Amino acid sequence: MKPFEQTIRVTKAHLDELLHVNNVQYLQWVQDIAGAHWQSLVAGKTEAFGLWVVRSHNIEYKRQAKLGDNLRAITHVELTKGFLSERIVRFYLEDTTTLVAQCSTKWCYLDPTNQKLLRIPEDIHVLFT
Repeated sequence: MKPFEQTIRVTKAHLDELLHVNNVQYLQWVQDIAGAHWQSLVAGKTEAFGLWVVRSHNIEYKRQAKLGDNLRAITHVELTKGFLSERIVRFYLEDTTTLVAQCSTKWCYLDPTNQKLLRIPEDIHVLFT
């Protein structure tokens, strides 16, 4: 599946009272990179697409990220089946293979008109491959 990457600079606003990146911040970054990846895939396309909403997040922390760290966030869609899509996001210390955190998120695809579950169309499967 096509990977998508962003670089994140850890700032004071990202930290908790222990002076490492707050757990909730990782989830915000997961949602941000998922949205940026989706927008990059549909840029310039004229057809209407459905909506994505989170069903669940499963996040695992491997190492603390601290003020001034640069992180590489890399995401890809692992699988799509029915109305569900599983997206993986991994955070690494920049220019290394040191894994800081990883998250698996299940996303549901919804009809944009009535917000009911909708089977993911083949043209979206193609976008992710």
